[in-house]
Amino acid sequence: MSPEKRTELRRIPDRGSHDWETINQILDAGFLASVGFCVDGQPFVIPTLYGRDGEKLYLHGSAASRMLRELETGIAACVTVALVDGLVLSRSAFDHSMNYRSVVAFGNARKVVDQELKIKSLRIISEHLIAGRWADVRGPSDQELKATTVLEFSIEEASAKVRRGPPLDDENDYGLPVWAGVLPLGIKSGPPIPDDKLMEGVVLPEYVRRYDTRLNRHGNT
Repeated sequence: MSPEKRTELRRIPDRGSHDWETINQILDAGFLASVGFCVDGQPFVIPTLYGRDGEKLYLHGSAASRMLRELETGIAACVTVALVDGLVLSRSAFDHSMNYRSVVAFGNARKVVDQELKIKSLRIISEHLIAGRWADVRGPSDQELKATTVLEFSIEEASAKVRRGPPLDDENDYGLPVWAGVLPLGIKSGPPIPDDKLMEGVVLPEYVRRYDTRLNRHGNT
């Protein structure tokens, strides 16, 4: 994957990368993307869940979804994923920043029509979100498949950008009596809340109990 104009890193390029392994690591750590596209000159940006398989992202939603209906025509689209790892608190207001990991990807989407591939794509999305869940639940019925659109977004170009570390203040500001440092941020699950209609004897799955290990594995604080 060679960098092109759309993914050229112009501002603070030393924080950026076109390395596919870095891009994959960030995409695997996230699960919520912002999908941007333009219709008749009007830009739209829609948040959606995704799953990754190689250099493809899978998106899904209602067959009536405007976003999916537009994207399946093959129009150019941009998918971004951003993870905030901390607030960087500097001694000056100007030098405040964030520690983050982000990906910007450009490409086109196609509708997944083959039923076997559609089910496989939905499993990829489900397992990306919470690994182990797909094997436990009832699979989609024919009617549910008809009501669901799945898109395969092929990444043509992508870049990653990462900021880590402490504040970078002006030399003259290091003598100010102001606390400075990093306030770590991240996603953390709370205690699972069972459904009121849960059958007696059904136990909490281990993959739910240990969900935070997924977050820790991918570098979330």
